[in-house]
Amino acid sequence: MLKAVTYSFFALSLSSQTWALDPNKIPFIDSSAKIDGVLEADIWQRALEIDINNITWPYENQSSPVQTKAYVYENGQSLFIAFDAKDPNPKLIRAFYRDRDRAWEDDLVGIKIDSFNNAQSAYQFFINPLGVQQDSIENELTKSENGSWNGIWDSVGKINKDGYVVEVEIPLRVLNFNDSLERKTMALEFLRFYPRNERLRISSMQLRHANSCWICQMPKYQGFAKAKQGSNFAVIPTLVTNRRESRDIDDGIAEPWQADNNVEPGLDVKWAITPDMTLNATLNPDFSQVEADTGQLSVNNSFSLFFPEKRAFFLDNSDYFSSHLNLIHTRNISAPDYGVKLTGNKNGHTFAGFIANDERLNVVVPGNLGSSVVSLERKSQNMALRYRHDLNKTLSVGVTSTTRQSDDYRNQVASIDAKYKPTDNDTLQVQLIGSDTDYDSAFAEALCDSMLAECDLNESVLRVIDEDDRGAGYYVNYEHNRKHWKAFTSYQARDAALRTDMGFITQVDFNKFLFGGEYRWYGDDNNWWNRARWYADWDISHNEQGELLEKEVQTNFAVDGPLQSFLDFGVEHRKRTGLRHDETRLAIDGNTDLFTENSQWTYMEFKPMAGVFAGLNLSKGNRVDLANNRLGDLYFARPVINVNLGKHFEVRLRHTFEKMKANGAEVYTANLSDIRLTYQFNINSYLRLAIINTDISRNQSNYNDDVDATYKSISTQLLYSYKLNPQTVFFAGYSDHGYQDDDLSKITKDEKTVFMKFSYAWLI
Repeated sequence: MLKAVTYSFFALSLSSQTWALDPNKIPFIDSSAKIDGVLEADIWQRALEIDINNITWPYENQSSPVQTKAYVYENGQSLFIAFDAKDPNPKLIRAFYRDRDRAWEDDLVGIKIDSFNNAQSAYQFFINPLGVQQDSIENELTKSENGSWNGIWDSVGKINKDGYVVEVEIPLRVLNFNDSLERKTMALEFLRFYPRNERLRISSMQLRHANSCWICQMPKYQGFAKAKQGSNFAVIPTLVTNRRESRDIDDGIAEPWQADNNVEPGLDVKWAITPDMTLNATLNPDFSQVEADTGQLSVNNSFSLFFPEKRAFFLDNSDYFSSHLNLIHTRNISAPDYGVKLTGNKNGHTFAGFIANDERLNVVVPGNLGSSVVSLERKSQNMALRYRHDLNKTLSVGVTSTTRQSDDYRNQVASIDAKYKPTDNDTLQVQLIGSDTDYDSAFAEALCDSMLAECDLNESVLRVIDEDDRGAGYYVNYEHNRKHWKAFTSYQARDAALRTDMGFITQVDFNKFLFGGEYRWYGDDNNWWNRARWYADWDISHNEQGELLEKEVQTNFAVDGPLQSFLDFGVEHRKRTGLRHDETRLAIDGNTDLFTENSQWTYMEFKPMAGVFAGLNLSKGNRVDLANNRLGDLYFARPVINVNLGKHFEVRLRHTFEKMKANGAEVYTANLSDIRLTYQFNINSYLRLAIINTDISRNQSNYNDDVDATYKSISTQLLYSYKLNPQTVFFAGYSDHGYQDDDLSKITKDEKTVFMKFSYAWLI
């Protein structure tokens, strides 16, 4: 009883003392709150009180069913926020112990911060009721979120009988802002995500769905008069040790194991030269990935698979390098000895650049119908530069330049891009690209060797590789968006000789026109659904010779329903070009047969209770059998199930099934299973077992070329992780890989690795 009276008095005290505060000014309090998940009346009663009471998704500005308040102030070094999230039934709160950035489906509270008040990007900090952190950077230019960005900040969450409380301290050194201004203005949004039968996005502001720029609508807050970032100097030594054993398997005979012991010290340095300019440097870095990539099938796919960047040096301020097209994909740099990066943002001018060497040279060789990645054992130097000027909140112009070179190879790319929003409802994007590539005969021969002599079968590919070539391309996109509908159109073209070897552009020698639209319906309390939408588009592509590559029309209908369910049905009709039997997947000209594809697909998911997610992707239709240049029947299924067994243990299952039939017989059947078992001890540490199993069988009698009838592989990884913060970490683990083909009677291991990594961040 006494506790309830005390809390009521605290609430009345807050309301009586904050009414006079300027609602658009963050108060300065020369004190630091204790971050323990317990509200303290003597400091939070002087903070600015903000109501989070407006549903902005899936509805547009409706009253919240739950009460949430945020209390915010700053002390010159940090921004402090306390969230008091009431819940009528705290037993239904969805909160689990998870690794950082993996609790997005839980109950969450958080804040978005546009620290430059330029409506171009926003830091996002979210916390679940147990204190698990999620952070990212939202990029308005590319309409994307960089969830791999990690800041060092503090938070604690506690569930109580009325809901839950979260306290947060965000050091201002985490943010980029101009601290030379006496009176600083930042755009802020305070949020709560409330997942029950629906997942409600509850905000401190009004949000108009007709305006696709959400950052533009965030309210402005003033203050931070004494805010200084200081030197923000971080020194992060690393130590990586591993023992790798590998062996060659030739004609079914396994060679003896070859062991390689490796101990590699390294050093990362991060220095905020000014509050809006940051220098990153790394020496002898460990750029290996700790966590295994999600398994992907590429059986009937002619284009290279995309894998996201996960390495800290490249991730820091990576959004500064973004443009409409992916011209800088840093996973192309695989084994550098050093790297230096400078990024900054001042008065509407954003600039970024890095240089790094590489012990290997990974090159994407694109065509109009496919691409291939080759990796050469030769050193290269890499450089990327990006500059963007935000003339105002409606117009941004940027330029990008990249260079990759080695003794017998050079690729240079230059690009200019712009984004213009003449109204809240209209957006125009433009980008021009030019490249200059020099492959000498030795490099061309090395590429052909890596491509298994495919160049011998396709003189057009060899011609492009073997000559000095300049290429160009451009992209234009326009969108008009209203609350209930949107319309869009785009046109892009790329020369056959265009090469963006630092980026991830896998298709060239084409021009493509597209237009389409979407209509939306919004439900209310009387409907079993809350949102529905119908989408359709049409596109057509030709190569430089004017030959038709693809003509497609597709449409789908999607609806959001109860139990956080989502159901999407779609159909598509497409005419596309195939390849002659004697051509490679990298064909640039000489496209021949035209096939008609028709398919139907559906995707469904739901989250019926806390800690349970189920999804299913199904498709059926006729598709081109790329290996044999004919039309076949393709069947595809991908179920996903994620289940939490208690607060600490999680099971994630993802299986992909794909089957192709042609000429009345099976062509291939492929299965890929990705299993992840995680025990999260607390918010800092976990133990995870990952198993990726691939099983592909082919009907040799239904192939034009010789193929293996069987291919099986299995990769396993056992990983222990402890993270004091994103830069002070300890990893230890074991991984192996084995495979089976027609020459092997069973799965045989060809690689085993034991590894450990330690890094510690000294912040000065």
